[in-house]
Amino acid sequence: MTLPAGWTTRRPTLDDAPAILAVVHAADTFAVGYPDFSLDDVRESLTAPYTDPAQDCWLAVDPDGAVVAWATVDNPTGTGREFVEVYVDPERGVPAQGPLLERQLARVAERAAERGLPELTVRCAAFPPEEHWRGLLGDAGFGFVKRYVRMTRSLAGVAPEPPVPPSGVTIRPVRPDDDADLRTFHRIYDTAFRDTPDYEPVGFDRWYAELTGRGDLAWDEWFVAECDGVPAGALRSSDQALDQDMGFVKHLAVLPGHRRRGIGAALLRHAFGCYAAKGRGYAGLGVDLSNPTDPVNLYRSVGLTEVRSIEMYERRVPAAA
Repeated sequence: MTLPAGWTTRRPTLDDAPAILAVVHAADTFAVGYPDFSLDDVRESLTAPYTDPAQDCWLAVDPDGAVVAWATVDNPTGTGREFVEVYVDPERGVPAQGPLLERQLARVAERAAERGLPELTVRCAAFPPEEHWRGLLGDAGFGFVKRYVRMTRSLAGVAPEPPVPPSGVTIRPVRPDDDADLRTFHRIYDTAFRDTPDYEPVGFDRWYAELTGRGDLAWDEWFVAECDGVPAGALRSSDQALDQDMGFVKHLAVLPGHRRRGIGAALLRHAFGCYAAKGRGYAGLGVDLSNPTDPVNLYRSVGLTEVRSIEMYERRVPAAA
């Protein structure tokens, strides 16, 4: 595929972050109805440890000199599968989507060769309105893999003081200055997610370095659940939906031996009370429908409902010769 006459491409720099954000906001508004990205998110993407903008990203520029598309390759762990995103302004950038996808797949082939691998698995996400994008993915050999759901609930009427947890269960904030407590939090998260599809383990040191690299964290929104004095569950919040007046549950983890005892629901209700105390109007989270623990029923039990879905597509890319 080729770009229309008069269009050009170039590599992005951090100075392009505002222009990139405008493209992503336009793409998000088309896909989900509102902007779902921040300037910090753009900068973090451009400075991610396994993404080099000079090799892994492209901008498409229309004949008027406007940035109308941004393509990037992401790999959060530096191992395993690659994630490709091609954001376009739906009014002006659609002609760039196919050509940039081709370039990104070629780059994934190079990245496989650089890592000494025979091939790499690449994934792309698509929202229901993105019919053109799904068509491009199908033409490029991608197949459907799984679906994620975003769930939310109103916090109207939620008391700042959370309800009493089940007998023997206590919930407290994580202690960010206590190395042992942070390691306990990471161990719970890592152990609990080992039985979920596609989980790629990250050691404590890198996990912590990536967290602290994001700047200030609202540690008072991170919780540890103890069952009879033994750490059994953990909840991590994120600020990714603050612009939607929403507290967001990034990860909820309960150790296998402590499941079905109300710990997950207690952690969620505790987090909802914390968000409400800060004046937020909503709580939300995302859920992988392929998760074998079937968390959707748990989330519905605490008042969360599905508001939108996202589909994941996948193909294998042989290493470049």
